[in-house]
Amino acid sequence: MDWTLEVVVVPVSDVDRAIEFYRDRVGFALDHDTRAGEHRFAQLTPTGSGCSIVVGTLPAQQEMAPGSLRGLQLCVADAGAARAELLSRGVEAGEVVVLDERDGGTFFGFSDPDGNTWAVQQLRVRGEKPLIPHEHRIGSGGS
Repeated sequence: MDWTLEVVVVPVSDVDRAIEFYRDRVGFALDHDTRAGEHRFAQLTPTGSGCSIVVGTLPAQQEMAPGSLRGLQLCVADAGAARAELLSRGVEAGEVVVLDERDGGTFFGFSDPDGNTWAVQQLRVRGEKPLIPHEHRIGSGGS
C-alpha cells in the first residue's frame, strides 16, 4: 500500500498575504482559493512536487499558531540558484551552508511573513532524476 504525503497545513494569520508570498515570491502554483461560507482555504504546490501546502481558516488550520511551523523542507537541484531566485523575488534567505560535500549536505533557509521556517536542501540528483518526471507535470503537455 502506498502512503503519500500530499498536503501540509501551514498556519498563517492572513490568507491573502500568504498567497501573495507563496505564489508571487516563492513561486508555488495556486491550485485553488476556495471560500465556503465563513471559511476560506487555499492550496499551493511547489513546481515538481507531489505535496502541496494549504493555508486558511478551517478549524483544523487554526489549531496551530500562525508562524509556529518549523523546518518544513524543500529540495532543489541547485541551492545557490534557488537562493538567488528567491532573493530576486524579494524573499529574505539565509546564506548557503555546506555541512557535507556529499549530495544532500547543502542547505539554506527562509521564513514566511508569519515566521514559519523552511529549510532548502540541495539534492543534485533532483536535476538528473526528478521525483515527478517533467512529462507528467501539469501544464507540460503530459497527463
